[in-house]
Amino acid sequence: MEVRRKVQGFGSAAAVPQPLPRAGGARVQAGDALPLPIRHTNLIFSALFAASLAYLMRRWREKIRSSTPLHVVGLAEMLAIFGLIASLIYLLSFFGIAFVQSIVSSSDEDEDFLVGSGPAGAAPAPVPAPCALLGSPASAPEQMPDEDEEIVASVVAGKIPSYVLETRLGDCRRAAGIRREAVRRITGRQIEGLPLDGFDYASILGQCCELPVGYVQLPVGIAGPLLLDGQRFYVPMATTEGCLVASTNRGCKAIAESGGATSVVLRDGMTRAPVARLPTARRAAELKAFLEDPANFDTLSMVFNRSSRFARLQGVQCAMAGRNLFMRFSCSTGDAMGMNMVSKGVQNVLDFLHDDFPDMDVISISGNFCSDKKAAAVNWIEGRGKSVVCEAVIKEEVVKKVLKTNVQSLVELNTIKNLAGSAIAGALGGFNAHASNIVTAIFIATGQDPAQNVESSHCITMLEPVNDGKDLHISVTMPSIEVGTVGGGTQLASQAACLDLLSVKGANRDSPGSNARLLATVVAGGVLAGELSLLSALAAGQLVKSHMKYNRSIKDMSKAASQSEILIIAEEMDKSRK
Repeated sequence: MEVRRKVQGFGSAAAVPQPLPRAGGARVQAGDALPLPIRHTNLIFSALFAASLAYLMRRWREKIRSSTPLHVVGLAEMLAIFGLIASLIYLLSFFGIAFVQSIVSSSDEDEDFLVGSGPAGAAPAPVPAPCALLGSPASAPEQMPDEDEEIVASVVAGKIPSYVLETRLGDCRRAAGIRREAVRRITGRQIEGLPLDGFDYASILGQCCELPVGYVQLPVGIAGPLLLDGQRFYVPMATTEGCLVASTNRGCKAIAESGGATSVVLRDGMTRAPVARLPTARRAAELKAFLEDPANFDTLSMVFNRSSRFARLQGVQCAMAGRNLFMRFSCSTGDAMGMNMVSKGVQNVLDFLHDDFPDMDVISISGNFCSDKKAAAVNWIEGRGKSVVCEAVIKEEVVKKVLKTNVQSLVELNTIKNLAGSAIAGALGGFNAHASNIVTAIFIATGQDPAQNVESSHCITMLEPVNDGKDLHISVTMPSIEVGTVGGGTQLASQAACLDLLSVKGANRDSPGSNARLLATVVAGGVLAGELSLLSALAAGQLVKSHMKYNRSIKDMSKAASQSEILIIAEEMDKSRK
């Protein structure tokens, strides 16, 4: 069939870089040497190389023994030499160039793996350029005024774009101050409560935030120790919700007094799903068949993996809507969260697909089949990022003493609230009490993308009685925790300190990806503790009382002390934190 012929030709160029075009417009590639499937071509040239080399070595050994000059060669030897050279050229062009490219190629995530782990005194990384979406620095005057007052006036008048200040002034703190004053004059608002000093604005240039005028302060509380997989973790949580840290801390105490929790990472792979339109649905189906054919996986992975030293393609899942094809690529990304990494690999594959599918029109690098920062069944079922299960058995005496309730009440509450109630609400991945609370607090503290709490908070909480109904088995299953320990906000000083507190700062050189996976298990362990404590408070009717103490502003400490005497759950939380 014509389709199969094109598919085989498609696989032939997987491992070579884009060559120069020839006169006819078609590109010459190593795999085009023979009109055969790529694996057969590789096998033939490998066998030719080995046979030619073995024959020549045997002949030269015979000549040395018989004192025959080596330069005297016959027809068979000439053919062997030609075969040796031809096969060597093919093998080097097919495997060698791609291998060298994979070694020397770099990406943002690769560079992040080296940040903070090099020797003292190492040269600092180059300063990133400002975001190109803001505009070109060329639109600013060639000569900037010397005085800040003149610059502020020019910004207010629109003569100097605000986004060029960092580049032109070379002082990120000064640029933020000038921009802040310009905003104050334009809006007439003082924004006095927003601090300006005490922050390293150079650390966010071109990476975390554009057009800064200050920073928002968030308190960070510590819940723990969380006894997880035999290790003790003190979990940082950045939040403004009173009672959240105290409640999670109580759950940590209950888990620790029951022997700790255990976790397992089921999957680890970030996804990106471009969408392409083809002329017909049949043509889209042809591309779908090729992408999902196991025989073509090695070809695709070779093209994909050239984008990074850490990106490794795991699989491609396709779905069609008419003549539109959605291709969900999944890959491992080391200790990076990996969205940029997987996007680069996907772009490599899309460029490569155009060779045999020139009629493919790529609509978007992201077609929402990924699915990023949206509640989606595909993440709930297939997983995205790290898929983690965390469980613990809480002893009966701990349930009564620390949680102030009983096993039967907790099991019944979880069934009616988290399972039946969420089903009635039509929840998607929301079969839990408040997983998002803990996920978001840890995400903000450790420099993750807070918007990804949408899918990262997908969780089903299960409770059941064990040991003849005396003890409680609790578990949380979270299929799409999206975290990293390098890149993005993890490089900022405060967030890096929180990662260091958990012993997951930066990349793990010995086992790439293990730091990010450990962070994902800590997130799941924190959710387990939070679920356990909140469900207990609900079962005991203590939720409102605890929030009255911990979630209300009471500046009169004598009134606060008086009120606390009647809040049993709040007092128990105080004790559990000691």
